[in-house]
Amino acid sequence: MDVQTELEFRVGDSVVYPAHGVGSVVGVETQSVAGMSLEVYVITFAHEKMTLRVPTRKARTAGLRGLAEGNIVVKALTTLKGRARIKRTMWSRRAQEYEAKINSGDLVSIAEVVRDLYRSETQPEQSYSERQLYESALDRMAREVAAIEQIDRDAAIDMLQKSLRKAA
Repeated sequence: MDVQTELEFRVGDSVVYPAHGVGSVVGVETQSVAGMSLEVYVITFAHEKMTLRVPTRKARTAGLRGLAEGNIVVKALTTLKGRARIKRTMWSRRAQEYEAKINSGDLVSIAEVVRDLYRSETQPEQSYSERQLYESALDRMAREVAAIEQIDRDAAIDMLQKSLRKAA
């Protein structure tokens, strides 16, 4: 009983998986799991040197999505230019919230983390954990913007940092 479903993603498509960022669909395979046939997307994440297999039927619920559309990118870039909103809660709680936003895979949520943790040269030094979260969010956002704009990651980081500097 092999039902061929209309696939949402094709080989060569760039996709975003919430916990890992931008990857590329390199194949669609049928695997046998517990005696049942299962169709999976094979996705590689070059920057993490990792391959992930996501069942095609569970791709949506797993959070797999295509690259952000233009209006979402504009909203994310506008978010970068906004004022930082830093809650007056304990750092450990804020760090958990930032981590959840980064792993949500939502470009606008990731932009909020980048904006809130950005420090210009005139501002005080960040703690190690703040810096790690900032770098993680900036990298995740830059990889998606780079894939959308068809530029390299470093050019995307420059673009994002220019938006941040204008805001500061």
